[in-house]
Amino acid sequence: MDLTWKYYLHLYKVMFFLDLKSKMTYPLDFIISVAGVVLTNMAGFAVLKILFFNFTEIDGWGYYKILFLYSFSMLSAIPAQCFLENNWNLGDQVLTGDFVKYCIKPVNLFFCYHSEIFDIKGIGQLVVGASALGYAWCRLQIPFTFGYLLLLIFTLLTASLFMMALMNLAAAVNFRSVLGAEYMMTLVFKFSGYARYPITIFHTVLKKIFTFVIPIAFMAYYPSLFFLEPEHLSLTVYFAPVWGMVLFYISYKIWMKGALSYAGTGS
Repeated sequence: MDLTWKYYLHLYKVMFFLDLKSKMTYPLDFIISVAGVVLTNMAGFAVLKILFFNFTEIDGWGYYKILFLYSFSMLSAIPAQCFLENNWNLGDQVLTGDFVKYCIKPVNLFFCYHSEIFDIKGIGQLVVGASALGYAWCRLQIPFTFGYLLLLIFTLLTASLFMMALMNLAAAVNFRSVLGAEYMMTLVFKFSGYARYPITIFHTVLKKIFTFVIPIAFMAYYPSLFFLEPEHLSLTVYFAPVWGMVLFYISYKIWMKGALSYAGTGS
């Protein structure tokens, strides 16, 4: 069936409001979960501030540069959190056989599965991350122009592709090994925390790994150089948008290949 993007947009809107309505059935639970995300992120910023009570800089990066990098990585992770949150439930649905209900629907399987859940808690993370980024932006005296704003949006969207790709690749393991996928998802989540710091502080081997194997350096460090150290830009930085789109497409194809081969639990 040849479905247009307008149809998918309308369908996603319907799914979004259904999901929101179900979450608001227990409004207190919703408020507590959002508040928990906000407090957790604020605690992370507090730890960062405490760290700089003892150090004036980290490998030449002062507090406000690290704050910019930290908040940038937080913002770039939001699309994965909001739109691909259902990846965390994939293991249980594959194991129980519930995943088969998505396989028989006349829409794109990837879209069908992920449109079921929108993690609105990401809005709280957006507010905290944007506030911290704006504060660091002002303290670093980065020019606030329309061009810089467009560049910020573009680099954030580019960076988000890497986190979404890594989540898809880790989740796709569920179609082969449910237990292995659980470790892979946790590993991706843990490694993404390193994106909050400049890649220059790591050993040469880790630099290569974080650039070419588990490319978390593209989630914040490389795109942030446009604003923090424009004199140190390299081909790696300019290649990031292409690499992000290619990696996301590869992760999508791998996820789809696993999903289309799914044949239920056999019972």
